[in-house]
Order: sequence, then C-alpha cells, then structure tokens
Amino acid sequence: MNTTPKYLSAIVIDDEAFMRKLIALQLRGLGCKAVHCHESGKDALNILSQTTSDINLVVCDLQMPIMDGVEVVRRLGAMNYRGSLILVSGEDQRTLSMAERLAREHGLHVLGVLNKPIQPGQLTLLLNKLAPDLASSVQAKPKLTRQVSASELAAGIDKGQLLNHYQPKVCMRSGSVVGMESLVRWQHPEHGLIYPDAFISVAEENKLIDRLTQAVIGGPGGALRHLKQWLDAGLNMHVAVNISMDNLADLNFPDFVTQAAMEAAVGLEHLVLEITESRLNSDARSVMEVLTRLRLKRLRLSIDDFGTGYSSLAQLNEFPFDELKVDRRFVHQAHHDQALNSLLEASVNVARNLHMKTTGEGVETEEDWLHLQSKGCDLAQGYWIAKPMAPECVLTWVATWREKVATRPELFRQTLVGA
Repeated sequence: MNTTPKYLSAIVIDDEAFMRKLIALQLRGLGCKAVHCHESGKDALNILSQTTSDINLVVCDLQMPIMDGVEVVRRLGAMNYRGSLILVSGEDQRTLSMAERLAREHGLHVLGVLNKPIQPGQLTLLLNKLAPDLASSVQAKPKLTRQVSASELAAGIDKGQLLNHYQPKVCMRSGSVVGMESLVRWQHPEHGLIYPDAFISVAEENKLIDRLTQAVIGGPGGALRHLKQWLDAGLNMHVAVNISMDNLADLNFPDFVTQAAMEAAVGLEHLVLEITESRLNSDARSVMEVLTRLRLKRLRLSIDDFGTGYSSLAQLNEFPFDELKVDRRFVHQAHHDQALNSLLEASVNVARNLHMKTTGEGVETEEDWLHLQSKGCDLAQGYWIAKPMAPECVLTWVATWREKVATRPELFRQTLVGA
C-alpha cells in the first residue's frame, strides 16, 4: 500500500532533462503535491535557502557539471536542511554508499540511494519509509550554531541541568532486554535540549569532564539511581555509561565509581563503562592502572565505536575490554553493501576470537537486525529497537518490547551465515 504523505513537496536536481522529467513524473504519481525541477544545484539551493520549511524532500544526482551532488550535500548540511534526501547516480555501489555516509555525517536525513535508471518500485519503497518520519524530520529543532562556553557548562553541571536518556541493549538470540546505555543531555535554560556533541569536547578541553562524568554516573538524576529503580522493579540488567579517556587519567576514578555504586546500593557487576578515545591521551600508565583496577572490581569495560577514530586493534590487545561495540556505520545497511558487510564480519570475528561480547549499533531496520543476527552478534542497539528515552519511559517500553518478542518469535531465532 502506498503511504506517501500527500503534503510532500520535492526538489529534483539533475542535469539530464529526461531524468528530471522521469523522476518528477514518478513523484507526482506517488502523491507528491509539488515537484520543482532544476538542472543546477546552485539554483535549487537558492530556492531551498528561501523556502526550507516548504520543501521536505530533495532528490539529487551525484554526477553533475559545475556543482556536483557531493557539493550540494555539503551545502545542504551547512544550511541545516531538515527535510529528507535521496541520492541517485549511475556510479558504482561503493561510490553511492560513500556519498550516503557523507550525507549522514553532514546531519542529513537520507532515505537511501538509487541507481539510474530509477524504477518506480524502488522510489515507492523509499517514500513509504518517509511517511512515519516526515513530521519529526521537517520539524526538528535546529542544531546549536555556536559552541557553548566552559563557564556555561560548569554552571549547568552545578545547577543540575544535565539529564540522562537511555537506549536499550537487547539480546539477539532471545530478544530479552539486558541493559540500557546512558546518553547525557543538557537541558539549557535558553537553548533547550543540547546533545553531547556540542559540549563533551568543551568538557574535555577545559578539565570539566570529571565533574560531568560524576554527575552522569552518581548524581541525583544519574545512571546508578535509575538503575536501582529498574532493578527494584524486577529488571535484571546493566546500565552502560560513556566515559572519556581523560576520566581514566584520574587515579581516583575507580574509588569514585565504587563509592557511587555503594551509595546507590547497586552492585558493580551491573555497571558497564563504554570507552571512546576521542582524544589522544599520553598518560598510558595511568590509563592502564585505572582500567586494571576497574576490572578487579568486576566492572565490565566496553570499547565503543570500534573501527573509528582511535579505537583500534592495538587497544584490544593493550586494555582488558569485555565488550566490543561495532560502530553504526558498519551495521546499518550492511546487508546490501559488501564493503560494510566485510568490516562487520571482521569486527564480530575479532571479538569472538578474543572471547568478547559484541554489540551492534545503528540497527535502524528489520533488515539490519536480521543481517546482524546472522553474523553472530550478541547484542543490538538502534532506532528499530528504540530511540533514546527519558528514564520514566523505560518500564513502559520494556513491557511493549516484550509483547513484540512474544508476537514475532521468528525474529529471535539466530541462524549463522554458513551454518
């Protein structure tokens, strides 16, 4: 059934007149109320800069003279375009996949990529994906356009403006909820909800990261307090907290974690520390000492965003990690991208050979779930399971998820590729 919203307005950017007309015809046939065609990316961007609230879909060719589709993508990101994007091209699949990842890095809502010539059925599938997401995509709040100051952040921490949202981690074999990842937000009195990419680097660069992490873990609204509520409600699970490598340079960090868990009446075995090395840290001895002490206290350690940034095979050898989290860019749509699939398989195999658990991030579709499951991954996270939620929503969500597991048991029968 075609669920394309009737209020969809689109811009088609393609230097080939025939392709512009063909795509426009298909869009109108699928229910788009208005389709604007441009052979020039510059002309289309001029229109979008004036009417961004009215145009909620851009279909853009990659291979164009003067201004190619890659530059269009960059400029769409710079203007904070909140509609959706479909990329089309006659180029090879790896080039298309790279362009799609680039668009996502620019913060764009990418519905997908299509090879020329576009088939109506393919376009229909992408537009049907758009229907439930359209309102949130178009109406999303603009990103914070300036970096917050260290003094603002310090005041926010002191005033208790940090809050945690939680994203579930579920077992791929049984569907059971095994944990929640804590994701910090800042409820700014003027700018509203600010996401961590706007303030974590500020905290690290201005020696505020320890205070921030302590608030996230052990504060009155911290992860351990929420975990205690869920354990008391009968949920046997852990809570995972992201920490910086800078936290691990503080030799007193293990003592803080121990004390915070004691005050919250939570066993340390229910706490997972997810470590992302966003900045190089020269104090390797302190890091090794802290990590070793944490392991001796029975905390579980996870290497986050494996394969990106500084997260590497060398770290798996040097540090005592229990879990490897495969970055979302290697998981989402790996079922139709051979390069991503190879990287996903390699990551899972490395973890298995080192006797580590694996968690796949970025499970956004049922296809992502089934493909990740077929590779033998242990746990999964992503929007297909649940978006990050306020702590008071967790118990209700768990009940809803259990109903889904009960009604669709076929999704939780793991069959390994080649088995």
